[in-house]
Amino acid sequence: MSDPANNLKERVRGFWQAHPCGSKFANNDIGSKEFFELIESHRYQKESHIPEAADFASARGKQVLEIGCGVGTDGVQFAKAGAIYTGVDLTTAAVTLAQRNFELQQQSGRFQIADAERLDFPDESFDIVYSHGVLHHTPDTKKAISEVHRVLRSGGRAIVMLYHRNSYNYAINIRLLRRIGAHLLHWNFGVRAVHKLTGEPLQALEQHAALISSDQNHYFEQQEFLNNNTDGVGNPLTRVYSRKEALQLFEQFSNVHVQPRFLNKRFIPILGSRLPHSIEEQLAGRWGWHLWIYADK
Repeated sequence: MSDPANNLKERVRGFWQAHPCGSKFANNDIGSKEFFELIESHRYQKESHIPEAADFASARGKQVLEIGCGVGTDGVQFAKAGAIYTGVDLTTAAVTLAQRNFELQQQSGRFQIADAERLDFPDESFDIVYSHGVLHHTPDTKKAISEVHRVLRSGGRAIVMLYHRNSYNYAINIRLLRRIGAHLLHWNFGVRAVHKLTGEPLQALEQHAALISSDQNHYFEQQEFLNNNTDGVGNPLTRVYSRKEALQLFEQFSNVHVQPRFLNKRFIPILGSRLPHSIEEQLAGRWGWHLWIYADK
């Protein structure tokens, strides 16, 4: 008998193997110096809060584990700050690219393929465990966070970002605006209209249209719609969490602090591009898409 959880994990692995995190923002040859520079530039321009929120500067001399290292963008920042860095990822694609990124930037780190729900490290191995936008994609997020707690040393800190249920992006953009737009994708003129209104790439919209055409009822199911409208068409799994749910996930920890950040202005019609940075930050602090969790062991 097949194991549904294992099958889902393999689908997650397959999706991220084909779409390494951040790679869609770079058109250069994969693995080239320019490829990594474009990803880094896009990341820290779009999410300028990350260096302060991740607190790279505090990692000097500390053992840091990143779960879901992607192409190594944040990992390089930890290494440059003087951390003793270890990066793990579910896919060979990410680990290979992260190693290449570190080589190009002349930074040292160690890497391995790993499942966040079953980390291959002894208890109390790290001072900091960092994971940005990863653990809401694994079938058993609670188990993964238990592993974070296990591998942290006493006095260590977890810094984890999960998607925020009570955010503008989920409540308004995904559950309302994207659903309205998706109904237009039945027709070619609708695909073009949504592209013109939102700037969403035509290729991505055509992929959404194909899924709707093949099985409309399944596509519009709440969970399936969320999956396909967060990290790309065909994404097998995404979850969102409220502050309360995040606190429950981290109940093993002490001094848990939860802070929403990141208001993606591109998804706010008309006013988004006109928002002053100060107003953007205030709104992000309440309705941001990224829920940053800080927790001590």
